[in-house]
Amino acid sequence: MKRGFLNMYYYVMKSNDIRRNLAAEQYLMNEIQFDEPLLLFYIEGPCIIVGRNQNTLEEINKKYVDEHGIVVTRRLSGGGAVYQDLGNLCFSFVVDSDSEEFGDFKSFVQPIVDALHDMGATSVEVSGRNDILVDGKKFSGNAMYTKNGKTFSHGTLMLDVDLSVIPNALDVPEDKIKSKGIKSVRSRVTNLKPYLAPKYQNLTTPEFRDRLLKELFHVENLADIKDKEYQLTSADEDGINKIFDDYYNNWNWVYGNSPEFTVKKRQHFTNGTIDARLQVDDGKITNIKFYGDFFGPQDAGEVANKLKGIRYERQDIEQALSDVDTNQYFTGIPKADIIAMLTD
Repeated sequence: MKRGFLNMYYYVMKSNDIRRNLAAEQYLMNEIQFDEPLLLFYIEGPCIIVGRNQNTLEEINKKYVDEHGIVVTRRLSGGGAVYQDLGNLCFSFVVDSDSEEFGDFKSFVQPIVDALHDMGATSVEVSGRNDILVDGKKFSGNAMYTKNGKTFSHGTLMLDVDLSVIPNALDVPEDKIKSKGIKSVRSRVTNLKPYLAPKYQNLTTPEFRDRLLKELFHVENLADIKDKEYQLTSADEDGINKIFDDYYNNWNWVYGNSPEFTVKKRQHFTNGTIDARLQVDDGKITNIKFYGDFFGPQDAGEVANKLKGIRYERQDIEQALSDVDTNQYFTGIPKADIIAMLTD
């Protein structure tokens, strides 16, 4: 039987600004207590969203982005940078943390996959650590974040995105492209639209969103689930505006101050890329920062703090991390491999 979400709430965001939508997602996750899971849908104008652990300036073509008015922001979740425009639909599931295992993207996205199958895209499947493919090509990337007993898993659905922008706007590291055995970023992605049944191929993005809602709730009229739609209050709006200012529209959050480092260590693993920048003075680590598209429920800055002040030697790093569960920061990447990357 297809997994449905009759017992959940939903909210369709009115804004087309990714920064405000991410602020709303963060607010609803942290500040509102729901007795059922929450589903969010949002659509935005041209934008790039980098992962929590990424170095923004190294992921984007800043000149192209500025010239074309593409909004850049950073999300709370890990993973890599993504480009979106009005041809893309974002979704987010918010649940209690104990209801799903961190990193288990398949359980979150399966209802979306089932709905797309019903809409004619029968070759849609979950692949790898966080992608959804159609006919073997990626049209959806997903990321996850957990805090204070809540987890959200959000993803993209590329319905009719302008694919020509992606290779110009995103400056993807060469090692990541090679590791996937492909020649360009463009070849990895596709739009979903041509794979839908003919009666759905002319839907606008909002119409596609509404069709998905009906599929997920097993209804033919959205009026039938009006009681499941959350309505923002004025207090909610105030809270969202504060998060918008503090995070997603804040230069320090999006770009930050990237100090110069004397050592750079970068490696692509099956479960993500780690890019470590170290300042080493007199043989000791005086500063270290982890970038990358890796996932983890905890902030990798805590690992960095463990390493500051120690000698830049393998045995010292091993000792410093001996009592650290690195899987909480770099999910699915063995500690020994991380240490080897830092010291080899």
